[in-house]
Amino acid sequence: MTPVKGISYDSYLMLEQLLDCQHRISDPPHHDEMLFIIQHQTSELWFKLILHEIEAAIGFIQQDHLEPCFKILSRVKSIQQQLFNQWAVLETLTPSEYVQFRGVFGNASGFQSRQYREFEFRLGNKNMRFIDLHGGVTSVNGERLDRIARAPSLYDEFLRFLSRKGFEVPADRVNRDWRLPYEGHAGVVQVFKVIYDNPRKHWDSYDMCEKLVDIEENLQLWRHRHMRTVARIIGFKRGTGGSSGVNFLKKVLDVSLFPELIDVRTEIGK
Repeated sequence: MTPVKGISYDSYLMLEQLLDCQHRISDPPHHDEMLFIIQHQTSELWFKLILHEIEAAIGFIQQDHLEPCFKILSRVKSIQQQLFNQWAVLETLTPSEYVQFRGVFGNASGFQSRQYREFEFRLGNKNMRFIDLHGGVTSVNGERLDRIARAPSLYDEFLRFLSRKGFEVPADRVNRDWRLPYEGHAGVVQVFKVIYDNPRKHWDSYDMCEKLVDIEENLQLWRHRHMRTVARIIGFKRGTGGSSGVNFLKKVLDVSLFPELIDVRTEIGK
């Protein structure tokens, strides 16, 4: 590949533009607002990479190629761990410091992150009412989320792959209204039991199952750390984006993305 002439480290990474995106709006500027801005901007960059990887994984599954997904989903897991560890930085922000600039960004909240919502939609946790938080289906962000909601998730595509490979995946798991949140099915548990009972015979599917469990486990760990960080900084105040704050984040911990991959563990060995 021929190098592009005139490209420097700064110009390739567009550092002038990137490093000019951190503007404190508190007056007078509060020292800790910079931490708050960079924390969330960095998270959005990581989510951008996660979505890039998840889209690629979905494409490979649609082509019946699972092997490339293993590295992709391992990378997603590593990114999730970076996102988890970032909470330690935000936890250095004390309640007394945060309250001094919290009011300047009004109703702005991570609850409104389009990329995070897209990540959840891609994994199957779909709730069409959340599209209204992003301007509705007539807005650019809302239209994108609506389009993603109407397509099979990563998990849906995996079940469709298993069906094409001859596993007895229930018909209503292969073709359904993709806008609806995924619900567990006993028939899918039995499919996974066949795979887990003979991993050598079904190694690619077995490995894919474990990669998906990794993704969900790391998302749950991130959610829990998020909840604990919010509780540490604002207690039980309402969230700035209209959520109930800590109470909402606690409820989210009950959401299971790939329920049969946990349920099958009860059946293994029977």
